[in-house]
Amino acid sequence: MKIENYYSPNFDRKKRPITSIKIIVIHYTGMQSERESIKRLCNPKAKVSSHFVINQNGKVYRLVQDDQIAWHAGKSYWGKYKNLNKNSIGIELINKGHRFGYTNYKKKQLMSLIKICKTLIKKYKIQKKNIVGHSDISPLRKVDPGEKFPWKHLAKKNIGIWHSYKPIILGKFRRIEISKKRNKIKFIKNLKKIGYSFPTKNKLFFSKTVKAFQRHYRKELINGLVDKECLIIAENLSKNL
Repeated sequence: MKIENYYSPNFDRKKRPITSIKIIVIHYTGMQSERESIKRLCNPKAKVSSHFVINQNGKVYRLVQDDQIAWHAGKSYWGKYKNLNKNSIGIELINKGHRFGYTNYKKKQLMSLIKICKTLIKKYKIQKKNIVGHSDISPLRKVDPGEKFPWKHLAKKNIGIWHSYKPIILGKFRRIEISKKRNKIKFIKNLKKIGYSFPTKNKLFFSKTVKAFQRHYRKELINGLVDKECLIIAENLSKNL
């Protein structure tokens, strides 16, 4: 796969040991054009970047080298890691996002993403559960790559994790409330095992984290409420890690 080198100045000047790379974070650009997206990621005034950008035709741009800390994650949490720039590789997918006209990801774009992820996973021995979206690690601030991102498809390629239930089975438990406190505690425990973090007891943070989980694993209903379907999915994911 051919990768075109672009240069973004938006990275820490001190190199990191490659052993610190533990996570892949997938984003969408959320801008109106490919040109505008790359221009911003390379603009020193913007103070944002990523290691890779993949356009809708599958063309790959490298903006920052792997051993450099790109500025893509911001304030973020995943497992034992905090502020994930130093521990992650950031991949931006060209997509207008929710603000400008969110669309399905293109086949060639996803093919390139899969190739890059497989290379990175092998090279840095990244665990499958550590292939995440920006909203998973920054639920208060972000919603990308969004509910149209095909996490199940990637999981079939051994990139990321997925549950083992069929949609027709899970749908029966949607909107069924879980009233007992121990079920909510169980849900949080399973989310923590997957990697989701709860650095605060703030109710808004909890609701946004549930939405991030739903956006990733249960896109049919994203409401921030824990129902029996969410409980079953989280438990299944946790058991299969």
